[in-house]
Amino acid sequence: MFAGEVVTVQKDVVRLPDGGTATREVVRHPGAVAVLPLLSADVALLEWQYRYAPGRHFWEFPAGKLEAGEDPLAAAKRELLEETGYAAGRWEFAADVDVCVGYGDERMRMFLAQDLEYRGHPGEDDEFVRTVAVPLERAAGMMRDGEITDAKTLIGVMWLLLRGRGG
Repeated sequence: MFAGEVVTVQKDVVRLPDGGTATREVVRHPGAVAVLPLLSADVALLEWQYRYAPGRHFWEFPAGKLEAGEDPLAAAKRELLEETGYAAGRWEFAADVDVCVGYGDERMRMFLAQDLEYRGHPGEDDEFVRTVAVPLERAAGMMRDGEITDAKTLIGVMWLLLRGRGG
């Protein structure tokens, strides 16, 4: 149906468990990574960024699309540096998130990044991002107050809070 630079949309006829058939539209995505960068045990780096599709700004963790054949950890390191100017001395797998199983196959691999060192902000030509240090308890309040609505960031903040509580 459509083949773009980021997603492909296809229409499939599928066999149902009762033997019947149905049509399903599926968004195919190469996958993505998200980074949960911690400046200290209880302070994370969040980004304030305008997103075109919904037409507004969002608080988010750094993230980006995987390039063809790219290792997810390498992509996470690239995204952290490009979007925040930081590199991490320690990396840890956090979670895999199936972004929207109702109509797409995108899987986002999340990594915890620690021992951060500022290396300078190379930035990207088409992204205008402000990076802010946010205490995790403040981020929890931002979730409750509806300031954080981005799904990966909601999941990431909850993961960090559970991790800090031994969860």
